[in-house]
Amino acid sequence: MNGELRRVIGFWGGTALIIGITIGSGIFRKPSTLANEVGHPGVILGLWVVFGLVSLFGALALAELSSMLPRTGGAYVFLHAAYGPSFAFVFGWLYLLVTAPAGVAALTTFFVELLLRLYGARLGDAPAWLMPFTAGSAIVWFSVVNLLGARQGSAVQGILTAVKVAALSALIVAAFAFSPGSFEHLASPAARTVTVAALGAGAAAVIWTYDGWIAVSMIAGEIVAPEKLMKRIIVFGMLVIVVLYVVGNVAYFYALPLEVMQGEKGGVPQRIMGDLLGRPGAMAISACIMCSVLGAAGANILAKPRVAYAMARDGLTFGFLGRTHPRWGTPYAAILIQGAVAVVLVLWLRDFDKLTNYFVVVEWFALLFAVGAVFVLRRKMPDAPRPYRTPGYPWVPILFEAGAVAGLAAILWGEVKAGNWSPFIGLGIAFAGFPVYYLWRSFKRIPAPAPPP
Repeated sequence: MNGELRRVIGFWGGTALIIGITIGSGIFRKPSTLANEVGHPGVILGLWVVFGLVSLFGALALAELSSMLPRTGGAYVFLHAAYGPSFAFVFGWLYLLVTAPAGVAALTTFFVELLLRLYGARLGDAPAWLMPFTAGSAIVWFSVVNLLGARQGSAVQGILTAVKVAALSALIVAAFAFSPGSFEHLASPAARTVTVAALGAGAAAVIWTYDGWIAVSMIAGEIVAPEKLMKRIIVFGMLVIVVLYVVGNVAYFYALPLEVMQGEKGGVPQRIMGDLLGRPGAMAISACIMCSVLGAAGANILAKPRVAYAMARDGLTFGFLGRTHPRWGTPYAAILIQGAVAVVLVLWLRDFDKLTNYFVVVEWFALLFAVGAVFVLRRKMPDAPRPYRTPGYPWVPILFEAGAVAGLAAILWGEVKAGNWSPFIGLGIAFAGFPVYYLWRSFKRIPAPAPPP
């Protein structure tokens, strides 16, 4: 029997999800990348603040849509209501085949890098089978946990989110209180002129780190009293994330000068804790970062299969993707397929930065339309109940759109200058979803589905 998803996730479970899925690898792995690619402390901190605000503005718009249409599927539901089934299909197509598996694959790949460093090994020296086997095993484990129910999955998220927030907070305190640091590092003599290509690389790193706030809207159908809780979860969760990221990066620059961060291959947090406590300190923070990465991967596996589930329930894809397990009440087919595609990507690409840049461009291109649905639905459904309205409308969503377009343009320019065309391949796959949708309708001989109520 195919049942509905159960409303079992409360405020703290939802907040743990948005923090857990957003704080993953970026805040721990990208500082050295930013130091090398951008090479200017002030510009780096500016990127964190600007895209933190851009992400917050997007999340505020999504909070209105989530309270208005509190159904499982999140942005898929908003796109369906605003633009029709073809746009909704393309979004679900991307999530099932590109962005969700790529995000999980990137996170588990970084997990293996950390595991090897913990044992004093390098990725190039490890057996060829070790990375895909370990990353694939982590994907399988989290898929099984989330198959057993949203309550179990969110409970695991609560534990791992507590670990990562505590680790990042402890790192900030240690950097400010115990390191022989200086705020003069923010005016580093090693700073260089920042090019558009460097800004693009920096934007890609920061956007990857902030990405994840949309995922909590995908489990709205499993939130208790979503009309009241969704806005609180999204706003509170994003404020916590932005504060931790900005303060964390100030702490990094306080503890270490730019030139040291540029030469640090083992990770900036590991260097800070290693300088303070020796190898045990570096190992302890590495273990906490591993928990953070696993938590983000698990949150992706928990939330994002709900898009394929919602598509199937609306008749936009194979019916078996809309089935829920009779005992556990989870969309088991969608979870298994997403996990399988993520394992394939781990076996195929194996490169963290390629996976993240590929992911960021496609995901945020889709978010432009998702946040834009606020404008469309204000016109199409002016009388629909809106328990929460976007503050500062229309300027808040407009600022998100402008910031996202600027960031994506800089990223694409930087990738072209570097000779990397993979983001354009991702966008090509996105647009290929439109003919696939019409072929699907033709094959099934069905009219276009009605928008969700």
